[in-house]
Amino acid sequence: MTRTRKSTGHISFVGAGPGDPGLLTRRAHDALTSADQVVFDRGVSDVMLGAIRDLASPDTQFSPAEGASGDVAKVLLSAARSGLHAVHLVAGDPFGHESVVREVQAVARTAVPFEVVPGIGQAAGVAAYAGIPLTGVRTSADIDDISTVDFEALAAAAGRGAVAVAVEAGELGTVRDGLLAAGLDPQTPVAVTGDGTGETQYTSTSTVDSMVAAALGFSGRVVLSVGAGTVQRDKLGWWENRPLYGWKVLVPRTKEQAGVMSERLRAYGAIPCEVPTIAVEPPRTPAQMERAIKGLVDGRYAWVIFTSVNAVRAVWEKFAEHGLDARHFGGVKIACIGEATASAVRAFGIQPELVPAGEQSSEGLLAEFSPHDEILDPVGRVLLPRADIATETLAAGLTERGWEVDDVTAYRTVRAAPPPADIRDAIKSGGFDAVLFTSSSTVRNLVGIAGKPHTRTVVAVIGPKTAETAVEFGLRVDVQPPHAAVPDLVEELATYAVELREKLAAMPAKQRRGSKVQGPTALRFR
Repeated sequence: MTRTRKSTGHISFVGAGPGDPGLLTRRAHDALTSADQVVFDRGVSDVMLGAIRDLASPDTQFSPAEGASGDVAKVLLSAARSGLHAVHLVAGDPFGHESVVREVQAVARTAVPFEVVPGIGQAAGVAAYAGIPLTGVRTSADIDDISTVDFEALAAAAGRGAVAVAVEAGELGTVRDGLLAAGLDPQTPVAVTGDGTGETQYTSTSTVDSMVAAALGFSGRVVLSVGAGTVQRDKLGWWENRPLYGWKVLVPRTKEQAGVMSERLRAYGAIPCEVPTIAVEPPRTPAQMERAIKGLVDGRYAWVIFTSVNAVRAVWEKFAEHGLDARHFGGVKIACIGEATASAVRAFGIQPELVPAGEQSSEGLLAEFSPHDEILDPVGRVLLPRADIATETLAAGLTERGWEVDDVTAYRTVRAAPPPADIRDAIKSGGFDAVLFTSSSTVRNLVGIAGKPHTRTVVAVIGPKTAETAVEFGLRVDVQPPHAAVPDLVEELATYAVELREKLAAMPAKQRRGSKVQGPTALRFR
């Protein structure tokens, strides 16, 4: 959809915050979703840019900021005078950068409307994510030009309270020398944090005189925290102490299907990698589905049982083809095999009558599905739209309960194309700390297109059938939730990680290195 060009454009200087997309303010979100052109600074992370591209209109143009302040201001003014909404996206807070202040001054001398949308400063934000409180006499600064720093003021503030500054990693030596020359005690505690608020945030603690050696390996923008607040990090650190922090988790699903799972994994600190293992295609002979849809409209069925999200989508797509909607399910009861499938049904405005309260599987559904009663159920037929490779357990169980079953192929599942070579190598060499299987087909197809996960990889499965398939393929099942649902699966993996960390922490260092306890790379790194 092409956005109508405005007669009068304007400019927004937007602070992206320290890096975590979740720290974008609501006002920043609004400015970015309405932007026609986004000019971004190099300090804005790839993760942040990716999240913003998802927010923005498909027509929004993105380009890096190039040249001096005057050059960037000219680009923004040219866009605004063409009737566009131009955004300059900067890391941290716009007024935390002298170069951006000069841009705002240049724009202010014209008649073009502009706004400044504050962001959380990099130094203060990263210090909070590292568990370092800036209390007492507090100072935080995002430093662009190290030559302008007043080291005597910084040293005085660090001696009385806490200081956090965002600098380039290569400038840490200059900062150390400046603080020592200003009289700061060489043994003053410091912490250096890289990739602040990001998926791989890491903090190194030391003292002023040893901080450069302790921070070897850091690159790019870092936050240096100096003063008494850094010693509280062991108790107050939270971002790097989440149960799955740093775990690389393989999710054998498409990005669309993995939305809820990946979101929950990220909340626990994991880095999910979605790898599609199946592709969904229409049935080879659509006549079955056509008859089933007609039967639904004509009142042929008492129940429709959905066993997957894909089945819900397949039926709904057929409804859309014929101009039908949720009203045509009137008089038909809906059963779903699990909560994920039920959520897909609810998204179309329909409330399922039956979702198993216990085990969310074919057996669990059958345990709660009433036998057919000719008096209570004058219509004795059930529609079961499923994949072409579905097992007969459910259909056979319904037949035993006296129901007539129309077992219809609603879609075909075919093996997806193999993932890139680096992903395949990581799967087989232990590059992933865990893999989450949500069905037997994901096990079969992942092994088929990419090979077996390494024995070091923690294997988590959603339910007993998936566990059986995993064992058949020679995998060791480490995690299985008591309730077959995605949230429970992720929760169980997080619990496993906490228990594993406690086991490893209780071992002597020498024993830990030689232990057979399965420990993901994230834990071994620590």
